[in-house]
Amino acid sequence: MGWLRRKADKEEEYPVDDVQIGRNYIDLGALKIREPSGGKEGGGPTIKFADIEGYRQIPELSNIVYEGNILILDFTPIANDDLELKRAITELKRVVEDINGDIAGIGQNLLVIAPKGMGIEKKKIRRLERKRR
Repeated sequence: MGWLRRKADKEEEYPVDDVQIGRNYIDLGALKIREPSGGKEGGGPTIKFADIEGYRQIPELSNIVYEGNILILDFTPIANDDLELKRAITELKRVVEDINGDIAGIGQNLLVIAPKGMGIEKKKIRRLERKRR
């Protein structure tokens, strides 16, 4: 892990065009940042966020997943209506089965829906304990 503590030399080159390198910093304003592709031009899926206020929104939300995007869905507006919530989640599970995707809950009021080819790991990553010396 000595490479983490190594101080950068003044002459060290970075593989970024037209970036001014100072002594202790890189000017991030000078970096050329490419725009995200939006998941439509072969750049991969886009993560989209949405609230669901009722069962009638399912077709619109399903289209987002059918297009190959990842959907993070907040169902707080219908969390107290058990019937509406159950209908919406059941229909979303059918969409996931249809596209061979994956669905998982996050916390109390969030769902993540992944398209075909993407899985959601259901096990939580726990912080590894350091060995005491």
